Amino acid sequence: MPVVSLMTDFGLKDGNVGVMKGVIWKFAPQAQISDLSHLIAPQNIAEAALILYRSAPYFPEFSIHVVIVDPGVGTARRPMAALIGNQYYVGPDNGAITLLLERAEQQGQETRFIHLNKPEYWLPDVSYVFHGRDIFAPVAGRLAAGTPLEALGTPFEDPVRLALPRPERTPSGWRGQVIHIDHFGNVASNIRSEHLGEMLRQKERITVRIAGTEIHGLVNTFGERAPGELVALMGSTGNLLACVVNGNAQARLGVQVGDVFEAVYA
Repeated sequence: MPVVSLMTDFGLKDGNVGVMKGVIWKFAPQAQISDLSHLIAPQNIAEAALILYRSAPYFPEFSIHVVIVDPGVGTARRPMAALIGNQYYVGPDNGAITLLLERAEQQGQETRFIHLNKPEYWLPDVSYVFHGRDIFAPVAGRLAAGTPLEALGTPFEDPVRLALPRPERTPSGWRGQVIHIDHFGNVASNIRSEHLGEMLRQKERITVRIAGTEIHGLVNTFGERAPGELVALMGSTGNLLACVVNGNAQARLGVQVGDVFEAVYA
């Protein structure tokens, strides 16, 4: 039974998500649809790329991930379908696949990209401003129903990639930045476990510096400290976090995406 995930910046008020599901089911009534997120910040392609990267590996092989964060809707930007490793992507060619694509390339996995330029696979009437409904949902439904990827359009080799921030090595550790703030106010950096490496063997020697505050030592989980205490730990997706136990680190620190986040080893 095919699995389709939906991620958008639509919110849930206006019915747009439900309409896309209806279109998918029109072509693939047997499809199971997962609402990955519909609260991506408006037009924030980088946030969509991060959530897709974190989430796709936990889906069954050859799931179809429809990502509609599309500030360029109706312009010359390409509509795209792709196979990246063992997962399909459907959405605008605007960089949302960047992290997923990098991981697939690092692991030597297959990648294929299709320009969705065959209107016979879309809805008959295409709006300038709702390609999620009129192009991407019917394409996802057709993929779920068994239409081969290559039948949907013309292959190409140069998908758009985002210029995402990377952490920098320093003499005493790593200098990165805040890349995401979750529902609980936990502050995630782009410093990952693979960057810290051997430093993680002695977590008590790592100091996190953020917004003029130092957090000495890393804990393994929130319950190791008292409620209200500021802590640093490795998150479930391998990123270094600053958190408040049973509280909101963003509110405590006043940080935003893009602010400096450092890890030093002493």
